[in-house]
Amino acid sequence: MNRFSYPISLLPEKEGGFVVHFRDLAEAITQGDTVEECLAEASDCLEEAIAARIDDRLNIPEPSELQDSEYLVAVPLQMALKAALYIEIQASGLSNTRLGELLGKDEKEIRRILDPHHGTKLQTLETALLALGKRPELHLQELR
Repeated sequence: MNRFSYPISLLPEKEGGFVVHFRDLAEAITQGDTVEECLAEASDCLEEAIAARIDDRLNIPEPSELQDSEYLVAVPLQMALKAALYIEIQASGLSNTRLGELLGKDEKEIRRILDPHHGTKLQTLETALLALGKRPELHLQELR
C-alpha cells in the first residue's frame, strides 16, 4: 500500500450537522456541525481507527478511489509511517527480533516503534522502512 488517505462521505442529520462515514473503515464514525469541523474530526477518527487496527493486529485496508461527493482525509504523517512499517513487517513475515537485529536495536525498542501511541521520530520510522527495502516519499495534494 502506498497511500494513506481515505475517502469520507458526509451524511446530513435532521437536527443539523453531519455524520462522517469512512467507506473503507466501517468502525470509523464521527460527526460535526460544519464541513470544516467534520474534516478535523475525521482526521482524528482515522488516526484512531488505524491505531486500533495496529494494536489489534488487523489488516489495514487499501483506500478506495475518491468519488465525486466525497472528501479525502489523510492519516497524520507519523501514523502513516507506522502503518506502512506495520504493513511491511506483516508482508515480510519478519519478526520484531529480526528487525531489531537489522537496525541494531533491542526487540523492546521495535515494539515501541510500532506502538501507535508512542511518539517515534520520523527518521527512525524511515530507517526501519529502508531496512525493509521501502523508501517513503511525501506527496502534497490540493485540498478541495
